Amino acid sequence: MNSKEFLNAVELLKKEKNIPEDTIYEAMELALTSAYKKHFQSLDNVRVEIDRKKGDIKVFSFITIVSDDDFEDERYQMIYEEAIKEIPDIQIGDTIETEVTPKDFGRVAAATAKQVVVQKIREAERNIIIEEFGDKQDEMVSGLVAMEDQRNYYIDLGKTQGILPKSEIIPGEEIKMGSNIKVYITKVESNSKGPLILLSRNHYGFVKRLFELEIPEINEGLVLVYSVAREAGVRTKIAVYSEDSNVDAVGACIGEKGTRIANILRELGNEKVDIIPYDKEASKFIENALSPAKELKVFVTDEKNKEALVIVNKDNLSLAIGKKGLNVKLASRLTKFKIDVKTYEQAKELGINIVD
Repeated sequence: MNSKEFLNAVELLKKEKNIPEDTIYEAMELALTSAYKKHFQSLDNVRVEIDRKKGDIKVFSFITIVSDDDFEDERYQMIYEEAIKEIPDIQIGDTIETEVTPKDFGRVAAATAKQVVVQKIREAERNIIIEEFGDKQDEMVSGLVAMEDQRNYYIDLGKTQGILPKSEIIPGEEIKMGSNIKVYITKVESNSKGPLILLSRNHYGFVKRLFELEIPEINEGLVLVYSVAREAGVRTKIAVYSEDSNVDAVGACIGEKGTRIANILRELGNEKVDIIPYDKEASKFIENALSPAKELKVFVTDEKNKEALVIVNKDNLSLAIGKKGLNVKLASRLTKFKIDVKTYEQAKELGINIVD
């Protein structure tokens, strides 16, 4: 890389990567100083200067002018009384510089310049990506399925790729190469290898963002999402409400003839979605959350520790608990209550008297 090529590279970095010119030159000068010390067994009192107009590179050694009391090493310092014999107006603290650029320094400089340019390009691209995606954590984006390996899918997000682990897809779904998919960003960070953007489709936040995308009233703040509980690929419960009594929160999510919820279900495949009306009264909220079970009696047994007892008849017991206990587990996550489900008979055996 000659002087002209170097200046062109700096100009390219400045324009296309938006890196300040001074940042490039300062990084280059520091790198060249280290390279000079390494290849020419130099002392520490050297600096490299790059001509911003011509691209010429020069190396200078310097000594600092000190008082007789502060003098320690003649390799780095000169006593003031000696210095004024050569330079009458010199002051303590000034430096005397001598150019020491080696004839074959160009070879070292070219290799170093390439390294610094590549490094600055990587840093610039990393900063651009972090700046663009840094505030998108916990958001949903769309991307192209670009690559696949044994453990991950790699999603093209435009300026970078995100990683969608196969453990984070919806169980049972098929991801096709070249297809556009929606993904939820779970983590954005910068490490030694560059920006890391982790994605998911089985996170509960993915469903929440889908509702925000498909339901205008949620996006506008007329309908609010209180909580979401999800077993990806099987069932999701989402609690919604509105502070406007004229707005039917559940109805808004379902849409006319179920069109809105149909779009969400299509994205989730075979996953079932229960839209639960949130209620400030804990017992009523728990009753709603245990849908599709009906005819429930809910008792908040410990408000502080959030514990509740639910009494059901035998016909509704399996619905309340759900297959492998999933319904009550999701209801518990949704309401943030520990829910204990009992039949009337079980309650009586425990000495709990339930009055109809």
